[in-house]
Amino acid sequence: MTKPPRSDGRKALELRPVSMDCDAVPHAEGSCLITQGKTRVLVAATVEGKVPPFLRDKGEGWVTAEYGMLPRATLERTPREAVRGRQAGRTQEIQRLIGRALRGVVDRRLMPDRTVTLDCDVLVADAGTRCASVTGAYVALTLALAKLFREGELRANPLREAVAAVSVGLSGPDGGGRRRVLLDLDYAEDSTADVDVNVVATSGGRFVEVQGTAEREPFDEKALRELLAAARMGLRELFAAQRAALTGRIPDEWLLALQLPSRKSRRVSATRRGSSSIG
Repeated sequence: MTKPPRSDGRKALELRPVSMDCDAVPHAEGSCLITQGKTRVLVAATVEGKVPPFLRDKGEGWVTAEYGMLPRATLERTPREAVRGRQAGRTQEIQRLIGRALRGVVDRRLMPDRTVTLDCDVLVADAGTRCASVTGAYVALTLALAKLFREGELRANPLREAVAAVSVGLSGPDGGGRRRVLLDLDYAEDSTADVDVNVVATSGGRFVEVQGTAEREPFDEKALRELLAAARMGLRELFAAQRAALTGRIPDEWLLALQLPSRKSRRVSATRRGSSSIG
């Protein structure tokens, strides 16, 4: 029996259309506006000549992130956290995830005594904002480090490989009674999924983090393997989009070292402004 289509017409294992527009924030050392379906996240990288106290005199740098949503990024207005005087637990968890993901692919010894802060601001939220933040933040970070390299502030490429993130989930039974594996959930799917998993992984095939929750019926190891296989399919597309956005903007040898794939089976394009799209 034919599986029912998703509300936006996508196949079960198909990403939402993705685009990455570089230099969206001209004052930042690196920036990227990532659009994934209706979700849009603006990421700006700031480089400072200092490190946290625990890294002083150790010859290492630091990479960290901050995350937030515009009040009307969601269907109903969410008050600014600054007005409430404290960050929500979800905000703290997400920005720590982004920071961990980026530090996992950086040799911080090659960027001594510098801190790069990635500010991730959600303009429109239709699920997957933490995943889009990781994927876009990597592009912004790479642009910032390449700028330092061109200016002679870095002696070598601190990036070991690329990192990106994508969501996968198990939806309710299809016509044959089986739960379906879905790639890149939108809000309607995410809010009703039996299982949702966020997968953060590197271009070399290693996992940084796997966050999975059974909202209803628990899932077994076989289902987890299927979810991870679906995530890898989506991640390959995201790495290709990162490559398209960065091509011509960073040294060619950096692209090779970062193990970023090219993708010919789907449309991936880059413009002179450094944007890429898949769709």
